[in-house]
Amino acid sequence: MKCTLMNKKVEILDAEYDTATSVFTKIYEVKNINYAPYILKSIYIVNDINDTPFRTNLSEWFKGRGIPSWRDKLDLLLHRLNITAPYELLDKAFGLSLSDQYWLKPYDSDISYEDINFFDNDFDYAEFMEASLSINSKTITKETSLKTPNNTTDGMLRKAWIIENGTRYLLKGGYKNETLQPFNEVLASEICKRLGFKHVEYTIDTYKNIVVSKCPCFITKDTEFITCYQIKNNMKRHDNLEDYEEYIKKLEEHNIKNAREKLENMFILDYIIMNEDRHLNNFGIIRDVNTLKWLDVAPIFDNGESLDIEYYDEEEMHISGMGRIFYEVKPFDEIIKVVKNLKRIDISKLDGLVEWYDDLLHKYQYLTGYSDTRINKLCILLNNQINKLNELILNS
Repeated sequence: MKCTLMNKKVEILDAEYDTATSVFTKIYEVKNINYAPYILKSIYIVNDINDTPFRTNLSEWFKGRGIPSWRDKLDLLLHRLNITAPYELLDKAFGLSLSDQYWLKPYDSDISYEDINFFDNDFDYAEFMEASLSINSKTITKETSLKTPNNTTDGMLRKAWIIENGTRYLLKGGYKNETLQPFNEVLASEICKRLGFKHVEYTIDTYKNIVVSKCPCFITKDTEFITCYQIKNNMKRHDNLEDYEEYIKKLEEHNIKNAREKLENMFILDYIIMNEDRHLNNFGIIRDVNTLKWLDVAPIFDNGESLDIEYYDEEEMHISGMGRIFYEVKPFDEIIKVVKNLKRIDISKLDGLVEWYDDLLHKYQYLTGYSDTRINKLCILLNNQINKLNELILNS
């Protein structure tokens, strides 16, 4: 299929796209590389567009928009969607997403961005939501159910985009038989709200007796989310902390205000909740797709892999655990050292947080089946981390 890769209304390049394999087999012409996905623009070389690196990366970028192979219960989801592989969904809705404005326009088609984008146009999400989140679900029967932004969602957790009162919300379940992730997302939101950190607001919802987290889309039809991974891909790799500093410098060069403090806020949150999954694809920046101006650091999101009670040694009253800072897995006590000034944090704003979390977990105990012992251990773990942070603030 001959098509044009678009960024909203801007033509980026004309190419041949094989729908059977989701591979771009030929690039005919690059029209506006500046509006290309950031990771592609960074490797673009004039007159080399059909050399393997650029064309291969174009295909990998497009495939990467799809549901990943490590999605929880993927085989069951594919069965319910009546497809054999996630990439089969990519061209069902022109490759559109709710994270950016890129799409594939069939060559010589008169279809417009206004006609199809998911920010302005509603989509049929009910069957996909059931296929993704419910315990029992039939095979999808309506073709419109495969024309949604659910085709382009990342991550391992089962999830689904829905629409309520015109707002696009993402629902996320737990991992396998674990249900703690949604509660940790809501806990992270509460911490950010109390400490004044810019964040995506998560709430608890239920779907057919399954606990899910619910958050609004933080991208608009005029913006896109660019991950740290994409930005770092165009920067020479050094020592881990050197690259952290270089990344901050890059943000500052693009006039992102208080870039260091905003990144530090993310690592402070990760310390409090012991988030072990702060990888380079769940933080980054927001860019204006019309002007290409970097607007701000993306709000903090994706905090579910936290508060693992296995870290807590009840007999020795000792907490261990490993998180991430850029490429390295490091102890949380090492990660928090990147924060230059902990005294700016008013830890008293977290007073009563542990009791708040305890109430939240008990409120949904009838669905999760959590024992009082487990809830108590989770609260002890959270309380200990707050106390440890308080000690670091007092001694800094």
